[in-house]
Amino acid sequence: MLNETLGTVLIANRGEIARRIIRTVQRLGLRAVAVHSEADADLPFVHEADEAVLLGPANPAQSYLDADKVLEAARATGAKAIHPGYGFLAENAAFARAVVEAGLIWIGPAPEAIERMGDKINARNLMEEAGVPVAAGTREPVTDLDQAREQAGRIGYPVMVKTAGGGGGIGMSVAHDAEGLAKAFEQASRAAARFSSGDEGPAILLERYIARARHVEVQILGLPDGTVLALGERDCSVQRRHQKVVEESPSPGITPELRERMLAAAVKAGEAVGYLGAGTVECLVDADKQDFVFLEMNTRLQVEHPVTELVTGLDLVELQLRVAAGENPSVTSEVRGHAIEFRVYAEDPKRFFPGPGAITVWEEPSGPGIRVDSGYAAGTTVTPFYDPLMAKLCVYGASRAEAMEKGREAVESFKVEGPKNNLPFCAELLDHAEFVSGDYDTGLVGRMRAK
Repeated sequence: MLNETLGTVLIANRGEIARRIIRTVQRLGLRAVAVHSEADADLPFVHEADEAVLLGPANPAQSYLDADKVLEAARATGAKAIHPGYGFLAENAAFARAVVEAGLIWIGPAPEAIERMGDKINARNLMEEAGVPVAAGTREPVTDLDQAREQAGRIGYPVMVKTAGGGGGIGMSVAHDAEGLAKAFEQASRAAARFSSGDEGPAILLERYIARARHVEVQILGLPDGTVLALGERDCSVQRRHQKVVEESPSPGITPELRERMLAAAVKAGEAVGYLGAGTVECLVDADKQDFVFLEMNTRLQVEHPVTELVTGLDLVELQLRVAAGENPSVTSEVRGHAIEFRVYAEDPKRFFPGPGAITVWEEPSGPGIRVDSGYAAGTTVTPFYDPLMAKLCVYGASRAEAMEKGREAVESFKVEGPKNNLPFCAELLDHAEFVSGDYDTGLVGRMRAK
């Protein structure tokens, strides 16, 4: 049934995630079509696909973000389905709708679900109505500084200021007083302008800031019969500039009772939007580890999905494909052992600035409990046009202590020369007392670098 329904799948992405999706597509006996820019022509995912189509120049707007070119590539190759991966067009409701209207299968949730959860203010309001805990915040977009001051006074400082659209921590900052609010609002407004298509001004969201919070997210899977499953949680608190660097599952910082409440809330969130396929409900856990609030919902496959796969034994991409084909796969949500993912970036390990370049040495670690999802190899080049993520190094052990030890060994044996890379930071983190204890929060990296 899967082959008849899907047949050929076009992967509308690049690098490690395109390569990872191709692997499952081909394992299931389906054809994989890659699309790529001129800058990515020599990357492994292009050569490993059954067919590859050049979209255009390196500029994403002329290649990976050009919806018309992607759809044309699907028509030209006879693809029946499109998998968007993450980033680029993955959470673009208009593109998802265009895929469906073109008679193709969209491997993701319905465009309406993407739309409803893509605006953080609408998503907050919907979650509150569904009984999912949310932080005190604005129920309508804040479009000018006077409104922001009024709302901040109502909510109470400190407040988190962020764009109503977009993701990845872009434009987010904390305001501790009125002076800080003006700077934070200006920063968020600049970021919001990139997501706004109208003349109504920047759409900004203010929320009560939770100090020393943990960032914990729940993997959900919506089935065609309406069932929504929670497949465990991931702790994503190791961040720089509000962007994730290391993730682990299960979270070492929440109690079993809190975990059960978070999983139940995530199911409720998925049910509220009739969610289909793989998605993630992101939450913030307070410093006392007694409560949590909804942060946002990502209507796509997450970068950090491998840690969930390692502790559940599931292939989330396969589940996405089967659900998109109309199947109701039998899934168990039991979590066993512990997994940690290290994002290997081409960046300075101290200041975390991008450091692209040609790769002269690339030696991946291997062995039991080690998984590497990479987008590059020796002889390829990390260009400045895209996110500097080169690979995801994942380790698995029967316990967190065992996973940590495997992590140390794997980080040490991962050899990358040419571009700058953050492997030294990963090694530093693995020996940092706060991370080793498991009792850390989203401010960990900032404290490490403040020394």
